Amino acid sequence: MSSTYMSTADTAISPQERERELQEIHEHRSQVTPGEIAVGVVIGRASEYFDFFVYGIASVLVFPAVFFPFENDLQGTLWAFVVFSFAFIARPIGTIISMKIQSRFNREVKLTIALFLLGISTVCIAFLPGYASLGFTSIVLLSIARVGQGLALGGSWDGLPSLLALNAPQGKRGWYAMLGQLGAPVGFILASGLFAFLYSSLPLTDFLDWGWRYTFYVAFAINVVALFARLRLVTTDEYRHMLEERELAPVSVTELTRTQGHNIVIGAFAALASYALFHLITVFPLSWIRLFSQQSISEFLVIQVIGAFLAAGGVVASGVIADRIGRRNTLGSLAIAIGVFSGFAPTLLDGGRLGQDIFLLVGFALLGLSYGQAAGAVTANFELKYRYTGAALTADLAWLIGAAFAPLVALGLSARFGLAYVSVYLLSGAICTLIALRVNKAMEERD
Repeated sequence: MSSTYMSTADTAISPQERERELQEIHEHRSQVTPGEIAVGVVIGRASEYFDFFVYGIASVLVFPAVFFPFENDLQGTLWAFVVFSFAFIARPIGTIISMKIQSRFNREVKLTIALFLLGISTVCIAFLPGYASLGFTSIVLLSIARVGQGLALGGSWDGLPSLLALNAPQGKRGWYAMLGQLGAPVGFILASGLFAFLYSSLPLTDFLDWGWRYTFYVAFAINVVALFARLRLVTTDEYRHMLEERELAPVSVTELTRTQGHNIVIGAFAALASYALFHLITVFPLSWIRLFSQQSISEFLVIQVIGAFLAAGGVVASGVIADRIGRRNTLGSLAIAIGVFSGFAPTLLDGGRLGQDIFLLVGFALLGLSYGQAAGAVTANFELKYRYTGAALTADLAWLIGAAFAPLVALGLSARFGLAYVSVYLLSGAICTLIALRVNKAMEERD
């Protein structure tokens, strides 16, 4: 018996060892995995893009009649696109302000303020009376709400895409990079589908009076759900530890632009082909069809939904392609493809329903393939301490240069001088991408 007792005692685990073992098990179970980060990225981006597309579609179908009834359809749409651009102008300002808030308080406070501002701005648009009730004041209030959306989008940067890229398994960087980009087609599918249902189900007077407002109510509800989903992740100790370990924290924008300004510019232009194509496939064609075509708006929205599914497939495919041939080669090849596509754009858009549908479907496929790798294409250029703020400002600048004024410029020039200007806009974006990628490669070879 004594021998048995001694054997048992020798194999017994002390309380300290048991506590350490349990702590290790807890840490292993609570570790934030790339998959969990990816879910947070997709949820956050899908909610933002839904907001984004709801406003964009409303700028074509609703706002010219509700807020600019004193202008003809074309001028009313152009004015609506001017207000549309305000969010992109405000976005980098929102990023700068939010970085200061995060430095003063913490990431959770910053994200909560940003998403509540986004929700409040969105729901205010839903309740906003039109020009018939408030006159010019309604336009001012719409503009303020749109600026609020832009400030909020700048402040909603949570660092998840950068963290995801840094924690992606070797050889899978392209795959993980595309996950956040899936939010764009998902948001567009939901927004276009909802508008197609309301537009086809309601008389036009009811749609313009109250029907369109439901899309903004839904956007507010989705924002609330997304807020809690993202806060649930970013408030964990594991997430905070991973960010600190990777040095993903705000830095002075002045210091960033002084030391890393060239990387911000190269990063913004490296993805310009994708951002230029973005609104010339989603928002601009809808305005062209409404103003200069006999095609049914509801049917056109359905075609756009089908195109968005193609874009989602393209985003997924881009992850596989990028991991095989590299992200730079993927972006460069797609920029060339977009440049070729730009040459056919005028003929297709002016080619009746068949040509317009082909323009949409091919354009969405190219958008998915290119946009899938557009985020943070050259983020690795930044030193780790600058990557968090640098990635945010790079995205802001890309949206501002490539997408903010695309519907306004494309519609204004095409209506006055012809659809050839759509080709010019797309081709310029493709050329800028190729130049930026070449400059970036030359810098890497020099270093």
